[in-house]
Amino acid sequence: MKNNKSITAYIALGVGVLALSFSAMFVRWADAPGPITALYRMFFSIFLLLPFFIRRTNVNPAIKTRAIIFPLMAGVFTALDLALWNTSLSYTTAANATLLGNTAPLWVALGTWLIFKQRLSPPFWRGLAITLLGAALILGTDFLLHPRFGVGDVMAMFTGFFYGIYYLFTEKSRIHFGSVSHVFFVGIGASISLYIINLVLQNPFTGYDSRTWTVFGATALVSQLIGYMALAYALGHLPASIVAPTMVLQPVVTAFLAIPLLNEIPNIWQVIGGLIALFGIYMVNRTHHRTLKEPPSS
Repeated sequence: MKNNKSITAYIALGVGVLALSFSAMFVRWADAPGPITALYRMFFSIFLLLPFFIRRTNVNPAIKTRAIIFPLMAGVFTALDLALWNTSLSYTTAANATLLGNTAPLWVALGTWLIFKQRLSPPFWRGLAITLLGAALILGTDFLLHPRFGVGDVMAMFTGFFYGIYYLFTEKSRIHFGSVSHVFFVGIGASISLYIINLVLQNPFTGYDSRTWTVFGATALVSQLIGYMALAYALGHLPASIVAPTMVLQPVVTAFLAIPLLNEIPNIWQVIGGLIALFGIYMVNRTHHRTLKEPPSS
């Protein structure tokens, strides 16, 4: 029985990686501003998750009111992450945005080092140096060849910073809430925040064609619900030390999907820089992410 659960967990992990790898595709397919796509991704996911949330609260009705601030704040930084990351896809490739957006482990580790004075091991610093080398190669090449791409790369890099802060709030939230309740409240916090962001940016909330509304629903179902729930299941049966490094595959899968679906073929420097950065992120994940309980995705 235990082996069967492990097999199912690995399958769930693969499904989660694949589902999240489609995130960039949905943003590109939607004929709408990036922050609007992010808003409907989170807003629709609340209603998709509602039956699971109600069933869970019927089993365990205790909701720790004071602790709700943690998933709500995680939602705020998810909103900042998604709004900026979705926008970056208008200026850079899907592969670059996904890779640079997955630098969150670096920011989390550096945050715990600076704020909580947690000691970081030599392998972490080596992984950090390798990741920054790969990222610099990608950014430098894009700035020289396509300045517009370089701006998008910088935006994508900053999304990793916001998602890193999401991790810190998630770590606190998961002490008090299960995965379903956590994701549900994150969706509420993110939806409210994205609504405000779009109001400030004066993005239209309606007037989109039926194809775009279908994409909004698809990204909520695939990227948010299936992706996060599959990874939550995997984390319930596999150690984070296995799940977190496996998430390094997400930018790779996105890059492969972008070739036939978006007609984006990476150049040799993007491939070299991406491989170097992926290896660095893998090292960081192996040395630092063993204590994290939530998946590192955009």
